[in-house]
Amino acid sequence: MYEAIRSKSVHSTTAGATSDFPHRSREEELDIQLAGHLAALLAVTDELRALTPAADLDAAAERLAEQVTRLRGGRAPVRVPVAAHSEPHPPALHRRAHTLAGRALVVAASRADTAAAILTAERMDVHAAALAPRYASAS
Repeated sequence: MYEAIRSKSVHSTTAGATSDFPHRSREEELDIQLAGHLAALLAVTDELRALTPAADLDAAAERLAEQVTRLRGGRAPVRVPVAAHSEPHPPALHRRAHTLAGRALVVAASRADTAAAILTAERMDVHAAALAPRYASAS
């Protein structure tokens, strides 16, 4: 059976009501999400750079850092120098980077951020290409 609600809602539903917790707009939430995905992609890119240094990875890392800085209102992402692993796993890193770039692309498209969308689509292509020979030999 249905029982009527006896207590006041913990969620503010009136237009003029104020609450004790801060509210963010949808755009702010998407900025936070996108910056997080791009920062994670930057961390994986830095790991790949430590394993296989390349000019294109350096350029990608710089572009990712610029986008994270822009989305965070001028605060640069924290970047920890990564030492090469004793057992490098570039294919796993490329898969992780591809997944992160895909997530970032979805959020970038949702917030209509063309620069971030182009960057993440490019990164997805690069990581997919890096994995393509591995998948072709497995077939």
